[in-house]
Amino acid sequence: MSDAAIQVDLVSDFVCPWCWLGYKQFMAAAQSSKNRPELTFRPYMLDPTVPEDGQDYRAYMTAKFGEDSKDRFKESRAHLEKLGKDYGIAFDFSAISRRPNSLNAHRLLKWAQGQDAGPAVAEAIFRAYHEQGQDIGDTKVLCDIAEQAGLDGSLVRELLARDDDKLEIQQEIMFFRGLGISGVPTFIYNGQFAVQGAQDPATHKQAFRQAIDNPPQG
Repeated sequence: MSDAAIQVDLVSDFVCPWCWLGYKQFMAAAQSSKNRPELTFRPYMLDPTVPEDGQDYRAYMTAKFGEDSKDRFKESRAHLEKLGKDYGIAFDFSAISRRPNSLNAHRLLKWAQGQDAGPAVAEAIFRAYHEQGQDIGDTKVLCDIAEQAGLDGSLVRELLARDDDKLEIQQEIMFFRGLGISGVPTFIYNGQFAVQGAQDPATHKQAFRQAIDNPPQG
């Protein structure tokens, strides 16, 4: 059976730290497996109501989770920081000052995947936000990421200034919501079954074997 027998759609949002961890865990499994999956990033927005230019992170967290939001997530963040180190991630939650709208980041990733630069751009966006606290809704930040991945920064800037494919991305997000996906990351194998959440490489290796036995339809 060829490697193409494993097709994986990763539904994720760049503001979700578990999505980056989950992707790295998936890649650890893929890189040590003889059955290499074909991965496609799919867009999701945990909170599509965030203004297009984003908002103050502390104010956002307080409004959404209450005054004790910092303490409330302290244990979870410490756990993420510990797990992240095993996969080359240096989470720095204290660096985050803006809660961005991630729509334009998803648009950039879509274009990057069309030029075989998807993984590089995805990694750069995750790293910019979760390690460096950059505003990944900001056009300059996204253009810099594009250029570093070998894309045409001027063209990306021009595309981001237009609304051409915003509706397409939003419709794709609604499609996955319609499938019942309410949490990310979600890995959809061969369009038939899903692995949800950040799972260790062993879990994905088991999913690889299941996918080989259940090849894509059509």
